[in-house]
Amino acid sequence: MNNRMTVFIISKMLGVEGVLLLIPAFVALLYKEESALHFVVVSGVLFLIFLLAGRKKPGNRRIYKKEGLLIVGSAWILWSLFGALPFFLSGSIPSYLDAFFETVSGFTTTGSTILTDIEALPRGMAFWRSLTHWIGGMGVLVFVMMLTSLDDENSMHLMRAEVPGPEADKLVPRARTTAQILYAMYFVLTAVEVVLLLFGGMNFYDALLHAFSTAGTGGFSNMNASVAHYDSAYIDGVITVFMILFGVNFNLYFLICLRKWKEAFQNEELHIYLGIIAGAVAVITIDILHQYGNVMRAFRYASFQVAAIITTTGFCTADWNLWPELSKTVLLSLMVVGACAGSTGGGIKVSRLMILLKSIKQETKRMLHPKAVTIVRVNGRKVSGETMNGVYIYFICYIMILLGSVLLVAFNNFDFGTTFSAVLTTLNNVGPGISLVGPVENFSKFSGLSKAVFCVDMLVGRLEIFPYLLLLSPELWRRKF
Repeated sequence: MNNRMTVFIISKMLGVEGVLLLIPAFVALLYKEESALHFVVVSGVLFLIFLLAGRKKPGNRRIYKKEGLLIVGSAWILWSLFGALPFFLSGSIPSYLDAFFETVSGFTTTGSTILTDIEALPRGMAFWRSLTHWIGGMGVLVFVMMLTSLDDENSMHLMRAEVPGPEADKLVPRARTTAQILYAMYFVLTAVEVVLLLFGGMNFYDALLHAFSTAGTGGFSNMNASVAHYDSAYIDGVITVFMILFGVNFNLYFLICLRKWKEAFQNEELHIYLGIIAGAVAVITIDILHQYGNVMRAFRYASFQVAAIITTTGFCTADWNLWPELSKTVLLSLMVVGACAGSTGGGIKVSRLMILLKSIKQETKRMLHPKAVTIVRVNGRKVSGETMNGVYIYFICYIMILLGSVLLVAFNNFDFGTTFSAVLTTLNNVGPGISLVGPVENFSKFSGLSKAVFCVDMLVGRLEIFPYLLLLSPELWRRKF
């Protein structure tokens, strides 16, 4: 284990967070809020850590996969621990555990909240809360790589551990350049959404916060009623479209930029992703038609909620706790499916489900024709045995974590819908669930143990299990691989 290089990278990462905290400090100063001081204090502490451990690069800069896993797993925890301090020190969230929950929910782009009155937050705190979504959406280490210089081979170990999906691909040979391209596309899409929301009547502050939350597919709003506060079909439409766009694999946008239209639009995962959205919207529109009186209103609310759930954004324009059971079941199913690999969305990912279903089909053919040679292909390319094994193990671990978390949260003695959906929505980084954690509810009622479980689930779900799973393996600390 190259401890010095590990500490160096983590210290540099904390230094970047210290710089980022100055942004909400500036916002707080603009609105003449005392909370600016708390951001500056935490920023100073982080900058001091950087000066002590992150300025001088070690002589041995070589890191292996195990260091990459340790760095990524530690980075998300440390960013959340320090990122929670402004909420706690300012008294905006009096309990540190609650502040940690809110920050983890922000960085992992989950969007679950313990706040009962969001509009009471100071402007600087609300800005930081939504900014965590924007940073966490593409990945905190990807963000650090975009800004700082690590050698390319080391950077790729970090990307593989953090980028969502069965595989992490480089858009170009250099990992840092890949990170910069990803963030350039991310920034442009965010900026376009801000402009369109301004046309819809939002002020710049509100538009920026909602664009941050849409881009990160997180769902934090600065309004208690979320997007429903604006009661605007135009705003609903803009956010719906951008939630779907941010749920698409960013590699496809790169292909479009290179004018490889055919390769981008023939992507299998994209077809299935859009097909699931279309099917779910059609079913829910028909199911809730009697509640909204006409097709267009039913379609408006159905399409928004389907986009919010499958992309794991979690915004709401309606209390779908009051919808028929079929609609709620469809939405709960979409929580599991999630968005595309390589997007900012959470969930299992459409690509994993594709591989799993094709594997089942392959095994069925093998049983019928034992001598036949069958291959699982996605987008015309053979899926490696390593990737397939990773998918199988992911599903097994996912089910075990889900069931274990449900058992622990059950000590709160809430109804099953509340308990199960609370775990499901945090593990898949969605935000709202059903019953007592529905779209107009919050997580403040849970015990400290349950909130800690939810924090673990959010982190494990965002990093897709393996980094934290491997960190618990004794073998990880003994050999290089």
